[in-house]
Amino acid sequence: MLIRMSEAAQLDPEDRKIITLARSVRARNSVPEGAAVRDETGRTYVAGTVALDSLKLSALQTAVAMAVASGATSLEAAAVVTDAESASEEDRAAVRDLGGAGTPVLLAGPDGALRATLDA
Repeated sequence: MLIRMSEAAQLDPEDRKIITLARSVRARNSVPEGAAVRDETGRTYVAGTVALDSLKLSALQTAVAMAVASGATSLEAAAVVTDAESASEEDRAAVRDLGGAGTPVLLAGPDGALRATLDA
C-alpha cells in the first residue's frame, strides 16, 4: 500500500524514530540499506547491510536477528531505508517470523521520506 504525503505527515512519532535510526545507520556505515525494528517493549534495534564473503544479510534481517539475540519475543514495527522499490519477501518473512503477519514494515527512501507501509 502506498502512503500519500498527508498520511506520512501523520506518522506516529515512534515510527518516525525508527525511520530516522535506519537512515542514520545507512549513512554512517555507507551501506546500501539501513533498518530498525521496535520490539514489544519499545526497545529498538538498528542495523545496516552485512556483506561479508561468508555472510550476506540485508539490514532488516540483521535488525531482526539483533532483536532475537537480545531476547525480543515480538515486534511492533520495522523500518527499512533503501533505494529499492519494495522490501524483499525474505525481509518481510524475517519480520513476520518474530512479529506476525500484520507487523507494519515502513519503507523509506534515502531521504527518509516514507514511500510505503507493507504488511510483513
